[in-house]
Formats: sequence, structure tokens, C-alpha cells
Amino acid sequence: MGKKNPYIIEKVPISDFAAEGVSVAKPDGKVIFVKHAVPGDVADIRVYKDKRTYAEAEAINIHHYSDKRQPAFCKHFGECGGCKWQHVKYEEQLNFKYQQVVEQFKRVGKFNFPTPLPIIKSEKTIHYRNKLEFSFSNKRWITREESVSNNDFHQEPALGFHIPGRFDKILDIQTCYLQDDLSNLIRNFVRDYAIKNCLSFYDIRHQEGLLRNMILRNNRKGEWMVIMIFAHDDADEITKLMEALKLQFPSIVSLQYVVNTKKNDSIYDLPVRLYHGSPILTEQLQDLTFRIQPKSFFQTNTRQAEALYRKTLEMAALTENENVYDLYTGTGTIACFVSKHAKQVIGIEYVPDAIEDAKENARLNQLTNLHFYAGDMIDLLQPALFEKHGNPDVIITDPPRAGMHAGVVEMLNRSGAKRIVYVSCNPATQARDITLMNDYYRVEQVQPVDMFPHTHHVENIVLLVKK
Repeated sequence: MGKKNPYIIEKVPISDFAAEGVSVAKPDGKVIFVKHAVPGDVADIRVYKDKRTYAEAEAINIHHYSDKRQPAFCKHFGECGGCKWQHVKYEEQLNFKYQQVVEQFKRVGKFNFPTPLPIIKSEKTIHYRNKLEFSFSNKRWITREESVSNNDFHQEPALGFHIPGRFDKILDIQTCYLQDDLSNLIRNFVRDYAIKNCLSFYDIRHQEGLLRNMILRNNRKGEWMVIMIFAHDDADEITKLMEALKLQFPSIVSLQYVVNTKKNDSIYDLPVRLYHGSPILTEQLQDLTFRIQPKSFFQTNTRQAEALYRKTLEMAALTENENVYDLYTGTGTIACFVSKHAKQVIGIEYVPDAIEDAKENARLNQLTNLHFYAGDMIDLLQPALFEKHGNPDVIITDPPRAGMHAGVVEMLNRSGAKRIVYVSCNPATQARDITLMNDYYRVEQVQPVDMFPHTHHVENIVLLVKK
């Protein structure tokens, strides 16, 4: 090593998977993280970053193809930042995700744990998402294949996904396999309409242009919500585009838009304007109905959400006599899911709008044993709340990727709950938190769940029982 970047190393055996959708090679003992490779490949790699303890590279030529490989099904594979494991057989993806949980628990966790249960695989590996967000750009990303050709490319606009690590570069997407195919038809219609009618695509560097972002949501009934985000309020052009969408796609039952003049893309502090149809979609999870608003959080793989919640309920082992505290409740999906099996459920969430959704979901399903609170977890999860609603018998916690604040973990330790069900999208921070609970709770079950096929992400559920 120590050579000037970039440089090429020939015929390197790829030894293992790593995090973030890359693989690992160890020529001469140094760890190199390699994109576009699969364990079992023998490849020429181009090293583009060389640090003292590791390097980063991409496979540029495969001499021997691994038996773990499969053909990638999307033409955007390799350029798009999503579905980085399309070229890996699904069973191999599951094996790595399972091992990822085991290794993180061994590496980060300072506790004993049983052999994890077999990973719950996703029923669908394509068309499994119920929400996608796309961005407009006045200058589309020129692909690697195009850049090495001798052709001249006009600077065309784009409607698609951000290139990883490039905030101002958008890959124009023709076909995406993450959402039902109507998503492609709607997106391509909007792009074609905009080009035909000379609507300006957003220039993120200069903060100008009309068309900025687009969000597509759908439910299992085949109903769609489309939220267009415009950079300024051009009423005439907005109305024409929205009317064209309404007429072209009867499946759009909720057509809305946002005017975002800010420098960032977040719409959570902006009003949403209803152009046509209903302001919400509804979705069924078993016998429950949930409202989905434009800004609502809802698990993006609906079928796997049901599997996740069923396992959570099973681990909670409720007998209709328990006080259940649901931490980081979001819009109350887990709280509603378990409420019929509990005496009462107390849901806590930081985002006030999410709590309003949770209350509405409880009303919609005629659930009267739910109580929701909005505020900082460490401020709310205090003895005063336990005095009001009773001490928790079971705690369910589903924090963000960063895990729980140490103060929240301490409150869990002092809560006296007999069982804690910890749902996590990050086994590393989950293992860190469980280590802090080791004097009070033992790990009884570990259940990995695959929510996002063709990615390195894995959900994990752990049952902790009071010692």
C-alpha cells in the first residue's frame, strides 16, 4: 500500500460482506472495502481512498464470479444508491443480515444472549415499499457508462434519486422496482409533462426552478397519494399539472402539494394543500385501520410491518391484565396493535403531530385503553407518569437508529417491568443499550427481521426478562 491514489490491484479474492452494502478484501492483510463485489469473487479493484488502517475501492473487472451472485434486475444498479445487494442471492442477503446481528451483539454487547431465531424473510423482494421520494434537477447525472463513451450528452433534466454523497446530483430514474409499477407511470408522466410544457426543474445550487420534489405513497387497496413539492407558488402552472395528474390517474385518490421556498427539502414545517380527493390514505394491519397523512411515519414495508408487530406482540406475552408502555410510539401503530391484549397502553413520542395521528388511529379503531403523550422521552418517562397510570408490566421500545439516551435506559432499569421488548433498526446501538441493562435484565430471545430486501439494513427484536 502507500501508493498514490487511485491505483489498481489485480485478481483480489473478495472474502466477506461488510456494512453499508460493500464487501471486504484483505490483500497483504490490509482491510479494503470494495463496492460492486460479492464474497467469492476474484476481481481487479481500483483503490480510490487509502488510509493507514483501511482502504476503499471498487471492483472494475471480475475474473471469477461468486456462486453467491445473481444478475441485477435493475438497469440503474451500480449508479443508484438503493438496492445495493441486487446482485446477491436473497438467501445470502439473509445469511449476512443474521450474522450482522450476531457479530454486533458479540462485538458491542457485554451480555449473554441465546442463538438468534431464524431471520423472518420478506414475503416480497420487489415492489415492497409503500412510499418513495423523488427529486427534480435541471442537470441529470451522466452515468459511468455514458461518461466513457464518445457520445455528446445534452444537459437534460432529471427526476429520480440523489447520487450517494452528492447532494446536487440526481440520477434520472426510468424504472424503479421498489414500489408498484404505477409509481413509474406517474413519475415518468410528470417528467414528460414538465418537459413538454417547459416547466423548470430545480437547480439546487442556485435555488431556482419550479419543480422540486415528489412523494408517492400507496396502500394495499391500490390507492395512491401524490404530494408535489414546488419551489415557488406559480398557481397557473401548478393547477395545470395537478389537473393533468388527476385526469390521467384515477388511482390517485389523494393529490396534494407543498410550496417550499426554503433552502432545505424538509416539508415538516410547511402546510400541505389538498388539490383533489382525500387528505389521507388508510391502510389495514390485520383488523386495524391506520390513517396515513402526507407527513405521517408509517413502516414502508407493510407486509413485514405486520410480521414485526406480530412477533413483538408474541414476545410481550400479554394476558389483557398488563400496563404496557410503548416508547417512541410514532403514530401509535404498535400501541394500537397490542392494545386489545393489554389492560392499557401508554404511548410516548417526541413529535406532537405523530401523537395527534396516534390519537386519531385509536379513535378510528374504537380503542379506549390508549393514552398518548408528546414530549422528550427522558422528561416524560418519570415516576409521575407511573403514579398516574400505574407501573409498567411490559415496556415496548422502538427508538431511532441512534438508540436510547442513557437516562432513558436507566429509567427502564428502575421501572420494574417484567418484560421489555426492544425493537431496533440498528443492532449496534441496540447491543450498546442492552449492555447498560445487563444488571437488571437478561436476554431471552433475539429475532432478526428483514424489512428491506437488497439492502444491508436489518431490523431486530429482543425480549428482555427481569432478573
